[in-house]
Amino acid sequence: MTPPEAPQPSSIDPEEVARYTALADRWWDESGPFWPLHTLNRLRTDYICDRLCAHLGRDPSVPRPLEGLRLLDIGCGGGILSESMARLGARVEGVDVTERNIAVARLHAERSGLDIHYEAVPVETLAARKEQYDVVLNMEVVEHVADLPGFMAACNRLVRPGGHSFIATINRNPVSFIVAILGAEYILRWLPRGTHQWRRFPKPSELEALLAPYGLQVLERTGVRVNPFNRGMHLTGYMGVNYMLMTTRTPAFAGVTELRSRTCGGS
Repeated sequence: MTPPEAPQPSSIDPEEVARYTALADRWWDESGPFWPLHTLNRLRTDYICDRLCAHLGRDPSVPRPLEGLRLLDIGCGGGILSESMARLGARVEGVDVTERNIAVARLHAERSGLDIHYEAVPVETLAARKEQYDVVLNMEVVEHVADLPGFMAACNRLVRPGGHSFIATINRNPVSFIVAILGAEYILRWLPRGTHQWRRFPKPSELEALLAPYGLQVLERTGVRVNPFNRGMHLTGYMGVNYMLMTTRTPAFAGVTELRSRTCGGS
């Protein structure tokens, strides 16, 4: 008798999984549908390394500035960002809910001679295991989940006290609808139509409200500007479309326990 399948966390959207399963084999084609991620990856890799080194007192110019840091890449896809972080010295683990993405990531890492641990599990599973990391990367994922509060609750618990997380996503306003939906998907056709759902774009204030109960404080904020003429990407103070947040978790924070108490029997 075949055992019943375990129930999937409510944050997983089956339609999103199916979409990325169909695209999985094209992750490393820099001229294919994921070219924006390859361009963005160069920018965000430099940003993550620079900001971590600044806050941890490390030298970003050495060959492996993130040496020894345990790092989780959530929604790792084919491993584009995971491999960049591994080359900087971090001990990288990548997770994704799409099995084919993980297969692609494992194969590419093996061919590249990189020791990266990949696993096809949702973040809720890692949180249930009580895993914790020095750095948690949550890049271009939150706009694709069905249950943002539940997803963020699991992600937040994965950041160790004193650790850091990075979140990258798209703001929700009329400008982002014009730029990220109409412009990128329908006019310029940089992304397949239906890649994003505008209503799922979180505003920075909404994300920050989901961070605070877990003792995560925002240290850095930046926008990302896209040049439609040369396909270049640059950091900017304007966060109306693409943006990134860097957070740290207060070392002495006991808020998760307090939150559970209020949930289970509090007022």
